[in-house]
Amino acid sequence: MKEEINKLNELADFFKRINKRVLLYTLVNKAKAEYDKCNFQDSKQNLEEAYKVDKNDPTVLRGLGNLELFNKNFDKAIDFYNKALEYSEKKEVEYTLLGMAYYLQDKLDDALHYFNSAIDVNDSYTSAYEGRNQTMLENHLKIIDLQEGLENYFRPQG
Repeated sequence: MKEEINKLNELADFFKRINKRVLLYTLVNKAKAEYDKCNFQDSKQNLEEAYKVDKNDPTVLRGLGNLELFNKNFDKAIDFYNKALEYSEKKEVEYTLLGMAYYLQDKLDDALHYFNSAIDVNDSYTSAYEGRNQTMLENHLKIIDLQEGLENYFRPQG
């Protein structure tokens, strides 16, 4: 009898885990659908509900980070991306999102670091290359502007 009770408890635990995953999947899909319709508040509400279900799900954490990034809450976005990085199997995604968060703040050295980290993890992840190339171009243009400014400053007037 005790063995049967243990098996029933194991089965009950299995169904609880499945129900949790289904709920999480449903909430994330609702959040994405609302995001795609530019209903960002509804998207955030669904993601916050999903976060209550599983505080360690990288998809939920990425989504919350993306909404914060959209609202230019860079520090919050970076916090969500870093937490997602702890639990993600696709770390190149989080590294690229971190790179983008730093790029948007004009912290190009930090952005480059994270884009390169994404490439180190997955050298065929094109989004990381695109981010890295854009960051390098931006950095190059700033150097050219600085050089032109210095040349104009030190050019003899006459």
